[in-house]
Amino acid sequence: MTRISIAIDGPASSGKSTVAKILAKDFNYIYTDTGAMYRAVTYLAITHQIAFSDETKLVELLDHYPISFSQEIDGQHVWVADEDVTTAIRQPDVTRAVSEVSAHKKLREALVAIQRQIAKDGGVVMDGRDIGTSVLPQAEVKIFLVASVTERAQRRYKENLEKGIPTDLATLTEEIQARDHYDSTRKASPLKQAEDAVRIDTTGKSIPQVVQAIKDVVNEKGYRL
Repeated sequence: MTRISIAIDGPASSGKSTVAKILAKDFNYIYTDTGAMYRAVTYLAITHQIAFSDETKLVELLDHYPISFSQEIDGQHVWVADEDVTTAIRQPDVTRAVSEVSAHKKLREALVAIQRQIAKDGGVVMDGRDIGTSVLPQAEVKIFLVASVTERAQRRYKENLEKGIPTDLATLTEEIQARDHYDSTRKASPLKQAEDAVRIDTTGKSIPQVVQAIKDVVNEKGYRL
């Protein structure tokens, strides 16, 4: 059976991670949350008081604190060395800084090498902002998810409340707009839709509807997973 690579890109809170996890489970594929990797580095920078602008030291963190994933009963967990940072990397201070950290070219190159190694044999669902354009340009299926800023802010607001993270909706909306601009205008691997990606607007759609829409794309391309 052919084991393909599925690349899912899109702006913050467009639904990438949620649907990617479901697809990976349904297809018995590896799920790779590249955004969590950049969040982990950002968390380490905050913890070790490293300037977000210090590219060299940010890259050096990877040598001392390797990033890994584990599948637990409650879902995927993210680790730096032997520390479980699954919750810590979703805190507002990390969210506010991750775009600046992830804009560094050398850091992206280091993490992309890890991401490509994970996907080298196929059988992977990988989500992020530059998977189809930079990380896995040869992916057999590329999806670009979008949604209105209002809906994305509401999603993140609800998610934060469920996790007990204090959040102001108006501030969150402004931060998402600012992150959209930063991610799409950065010099290193900016957020943009790959030419051969299928664009899916998730505004007003349920998670099962989006998952099915992606499965339809996979089937239309002739893959039976």
